[in-house]
Amino acid sequence: MPAVRGDGMRGLAVFISDIRNCKSKENEVKRINKELANIRSKFKGDKTLDGYQKKKYVCKLLFIFLLGHDIDFGHMEAVNLLSSNKYTEKQIGYLFISVLVNTNSDLIKLIVQNIKNDLSSRNPVHVNLALQCIANIGSKEMAEAFGHDIPKLLVSGETMDVVKQSAALCLLRLFRTNPDIIPGGEWTSRIIHLLNDQHLGVVTAASSLIEALVKMNPDEYKGCVSLAVSRLSRIVTASYTDLQDYTYYFVPAPWLSVKLLRLLQHYPPPEDPGVRGRLNECLDAILNKAQEPPKSKKVQHSNAKNAVLFEAISIIIHSDSEAALLVRACNQLGQFLSHRETNLRYLALETMCLLATSEFSHEAVKKHQDTVINSLKTERDVSVRQRAVDLLYAMCDRTNAEQIVHEMLNYLESADYSIREEMVLKVAILSEKYAGDYTWYVDVILNLIRIAGDYVSEEVWYRVIQIVVNREDVQGYAAKTVFEALQAPACHENMVKVGGYILGEFGNLIAGDKRSAPQVQFQLLHSKYHLCSPSTRALLLTTYIKFINLFPEIKVQIQDILKCDSNLRCSDAELQQRASEYLHLSMVTSADVLATVLEEMPPFAEKESSILAVLKKKSGRMSAQEAQKDSRSTGGAAAAVAAAAAGAKADKNGKAGDSDNGTPDLFGLNSVSTSQSNNTNAITNSNTGVLVDVLGDLYSSSTNTTAAPSATTNGTNSSSPASLNTQATDNIKKFVCKNNGVLYENDIIQIGIKSEFRQNLGRIGVFYGNKTSMPLQSFVPSVNVPGNDSGNVSVQVKPVESSIEAGAQVQQLINCECIDHFEELPEMTVCFTYGSVPQRLTLRLPLSINKFFEPTDMNGESFFARWKNLSSPLQEAQQIFKTSGPVEIGSIKTKVIGFGMQILEGIDPNPENYVCAGILHTRTQQIGCLMRLEPNRQAQMYRLTIRASKDNTAKILCNLMAQQF
Repeated sequence: MPAVRGDGMRGLAVFISDIRNCKSKENEVKRINKELANIRSKFKGDKTLDGYQKKKYVCKLLFIFLLGHDIDFGHMEAVNLLSSNKYTEKQIGYLFISVLVNTNSDLIKLIVQNIKNDLSSRNPVHVNLALQCIANIGSKEMAEAFGHDIPKLLVSGETMDVVKQSAALCLLRLFRTNPDIIPGGEWTSRIIHLLNDQHLGVVTAASSLIEALVKMNPDEYKGCVSLAVSRLSRIVTASYTDLQDYTYYFVPAPWLSVKLLRLLQHYPPPEDPGVRGRLNECLDAILNKAQEPPKSKKVQHSNAKNAVLFEAISIIIHSDSEAALLVRACNQLGQFLSHRETNLRYLALETMCLLATSEFSHEAVKKHQDTVINSLKTERDVSVRQRAVDLLYAMCDRTNAEQIVHEMLNYLESADYSIREEMVLKVAILSEKYAGDYTWYVDVILNLIRIAGDYVSEEVWYRVIQIVVNREDVQGYAAKTVFEALQAPACHENMVKVGGYILGEFGNLIAGDKRSAPQVQFQLLHSKYHLCSPSTRALLLTTYIKFINLFPEIKVQIQDILKCDSNLRCSDAELQQRASEYLHLSMVTSADVLATVLEEMPPFAEKESSILAVLKKKSGRMSAQEAQKDSRSTGGAAAAVAAAAAGAKADKNGKAGDSDNGTPDLFGLNSVSTSQSNNTNAITNSNTGVLVDVLGDLYSSSTNTTAAPSATTNGTNSSSPASLNTQATDNIKKFVCKNNGVLYENDIIQIGIKSEFRQNLGRIGVFYGNKTSMPLQSFVPSVNVPGNDSGNVSVQVKPVESSIEAGAQVQQLINCECIDHFEELPEMTVCFTYGSVPQRLTLRLPLSINKFFEPTDMNGESFFARWKNLSSPLQEAQQIFKTSGPVEIGSIKTKVIGFGMQILEGIDPNPENYVCAGILHTRTQQIGCLMRLEPNRQAQMYRLTIRASKDNTAKILCNLMAQQF
């Protein structure tokens, strides 16, 4: 408050000093209560208060409110200050009203009347104060009350420039609240002609207003193009002395230049040759100035200059018609690829990705290929490396595909895990798209699985199988190559899947060589069997029955495997059913029938690769409708592959299931496709919806919970169409023991989580889905670590798009690190505008201390020795609590394993007790943790005891674990 110092309000200064000198929260509250009592008595008992005293006390109330305390009086005194002719008193009155007065207040009519009086005042200072107050409140009531007065004030010839500037910004604020307040007809041309105003401040404010109007109705305001080009030309050709008042570090009017360039990007290139030529001259001049030696060494000069340059390049890319300008823009950006400023390197790479898509500049971008590859290898900032990967992907064509794929594969071995998944998708797409020889494609995909198997999604290996099945010339080579790959000592499970399928279909093509005889193929595959997940074992069982058809000589050996108790009596129903049915099939059918049932898989229908859809989702640029359409056309590939392995005709048109609650399931949590084999009755469940694969295997029941919502809303009411669902679902408690699922959901938005952790590091993917038919504007999510734990956990949030289109979703990545043990979950705030109504969600990010656990195995002797050593009171925590339902073994195991600790079997004398161990990883140390959970079935009680090597860690973990019961 600069006015406070100017008036020398000593009482206020003393009060602020007293608050800052308080040594405890209690002292601060006591001092504030004393001051509130004094102000209340002054307002009630002293009828002779002058304007200065009222202003001083209102300032104190405002300061107290800003400290976080509720203020329930003083509003009338603030309104009275509006009638003062003194600037400082009127300013404080408007400030108090803007911050503290609710639009439903009984004083609103009196406030509106005072604002009208000031708007009609001849004093421009009073008019500006009134306009600023209207803009700060920005409610529908304000829009209705002043919607007719402000446009007149804006275009009036008698209005001073400084008032016009404020009026334009005020009108923009009200327009965002109520778009109907802008009059049409002749008002359109009058507003557009503000771009010709002599005062650059008015033009700058009007540019923001006109851009907002153009977004709503571009046809009506298309007359702004010629005026914007004319004004831009005058700025570009002017020297910094001509526009001295609006020159920023030798750059004439950079903010206005950027606004005008953005405005022009809402329209195609001008049809008028004169206007188009003038615009091209402006862009050419901006590119020329970028080549000139800097007029100042200060960073502000280069920032302003580059801001205009990058916006000019954006409109060159938007027009995509001037080859010379596109090439010049590419060359200019190429100079920034090796710049010492990280932000410039990032922006250059990002913008060149767009240039690479133009036929005019694609070849010019390729000239910088070596520089980009070097950036990929040497750049220290992971976000810049990711943009380098994007650019290599964009510039790739048939002439350089092999080199780019080779470089990306080499980098993949050491790439940051936050970008590996997207890199895998891009390598898979490029190798398929530009494969002149499909043997090269097979080599690339198998290398991809070898290098980054954990990040190879199902779509990738589904796709390589489709291509191998469809092309006879590559089938023998694929069988030979995958056979050799399976011989590696450490073989990823995805490699086993590919090998199992291809050898089951085409193993006969390499069976003539003694080194890959049928017996050798079978033993090689079966050596991986017991190390694989149930789904992979099911695929291998299908391969075995295929082997019986291809190689009758090993039929008995395969039947022995199928007869094993580990298969016929397996706890997994799918494996048990397959083993039983395949065994019976091999025993009762003739060779001819068996050959018919298990004949080679017919070619798949040619269709666009589903990997492209997954890549679009990972980049957050694909709407839910597009994803659903893509999943129905290509998503059946998973079911088709699984059913084909069973020798059946798969239903390739399986549709994703609908959500139980009848609302759009943006993340595909309930989309499960069941494909049943007609010949073998082998049922394969596969998540076929494209959006399912973003979050992986999520809990489909997570959308049906009825937990109390933790979200709060600002500026909404129950009658508003944009008000949030009172039955909003917040699943934060469930995320202690799981990493994927729906965190929050209401009528407007669905927020999903996919997270992974490795020692003290983690990555959380947050997916925001718009469930409505309207876009979510001004979308700003943020994460804040509570003060007590601010130094114990590090959270780095990557930016996200500011708008989510109807039915679409965007992804935000959050990198985190555990520095020391912490207790509170980080606070997550999501702000956006829906239907012109601001919304605010306050949630908790599911980042608890147990996410950094590593399960640890130990024998009974080591456990009890360690348990006794951790005997300090601060190293142990214990809770006894009653469960809400009966004690279930399966539920307990799921929660304990999800908590992150290793269950140690056969250690506790009581077999019903659970003994667990784990290591908690932080940046500086590893904290050993032991847990003992003793259920009492009769009393439905639990006794939970945790001991940890670091003081107070056990208490945090104990509280966290107890909440799960």
